[in-house]
Amino acid sequence: MPDETWTGPLPTLHDVYRARRVIAPHLPRTPLIHAPALDRLLGAQVFVKCENLLPTGAFKVRGGITLMSALSPEERRRGVITASTGNHGQSIAYAGHMLGVRVVIGAPRESNPLKVSAMRALGAEVVLEGRDFDEAREWVERTARAEGYRYVHSANEPLLIAGVGTIGLEIMEDLPEVDVIIAPVGAGSGACGHCIAAKAISPRVQVIGVQAEGAAAVYRSLREGRMVSVERIETFAEGLAARVPFALPVTILRGGLDEIVLVSDEELKDAILLLAEAVRQTAEGAGAASTAAALRLGDRLRGRKVALVLSGGNITLETLAGIYRDEARIRRVAERLRARPEERTAGAPPSGEPKAPAARTGR
Repeated sequence: MPDETWTGPLPTLHDVYRARRVIAPHLPRTPLIHAPALDRLLGAQVFVKCENLLPTGAFKVRGGITLMSALSPEERRRGVITASTGNHGQSIAYAGHMLGVRVVIGAPRESNPLKVSAMRALGAEVVLEGRDFDEAREWVERTARAEGYRYVHSANEPLLIAGVGTIGLEIMEDLPEVDVIIAPVGAGSGACGHCIAAKAISPRVQVIGVQAEGAAAVYRSLREGRMVSVERIETFAEGLAARVPFALPVTILRGGLDEIVLVSDEELKDAILLLAEAVRQTAEGAGAASTAAALRLGDRLRGRKVALVLSGGNITLETLAGIYRDEARIRRVAERLRARPEERTAGAPPSGEPKAPAARTGR
């Protein structure tokens, strides 16, 4: 069963500013790109935060550098171990390579081969264990206890969340009048960062999280007011594929997230095409989640300034090829982008499936 409560420290805006000082020498600031095609589609002013342009192709490297830079000499000597479906693992591997720290990563057997190769190229020892992230995590936790590594939890780490919170700082500096920030939620560290940073700077900002319908542990936990694990994961978006919620991010999201919505894999694939056409950016499934959610929310965003977090672009050629070969999908997305305003139905799911309910967080 997942831990029900978090009893440790909560990251603060001060921690986020300190994290920015740590990562600034190592990472470029990512652009916040205005997307006029999405403006027309949603009747809003839409901006895309391109975390796919970071060295590892995903936002989590911000947290990896922040946490690994704070290790004690003894922890660096022992080395670190963590579990990941890929982007978190790349962040720890990148920081380990930069700092000369041994990194062991437990990943599911069916992991994205692009991400596994990238982790190994950065010098990490990648061990494929378990059918999904949570089984890989259980192997990592056993190994950490047996061999004395410093275990880096993928979510219950305040420094990881402080690091990724720097995304919110950049959005608020580049677009101070932003009304809505939409971010994907796997375990939830990225959305937590916006709740901490963006809302501290401007409490009126609405932060909306997005999960996959087939991996809705955090959605259900927030909606039901208790920690809820799911038995199976049914999504191609490995960045959203967590069966078990974690105490630290859920604690932060309960207090700071305004809403969380679900999107289908079909909507994620449509959003990948939309971002390629409208923003000229490559997104993985999780990276397209905020765009898919914006389309689902539709008219509720009309007239507002909206920032969509494109959290990562680590998608395999095989997955991209499958999406790009789907001529019916391409026609549907193209028609939607090029339709006259009076012909658009921005609030309807692209594939015609019924809308999933949104979960309010009780704030």
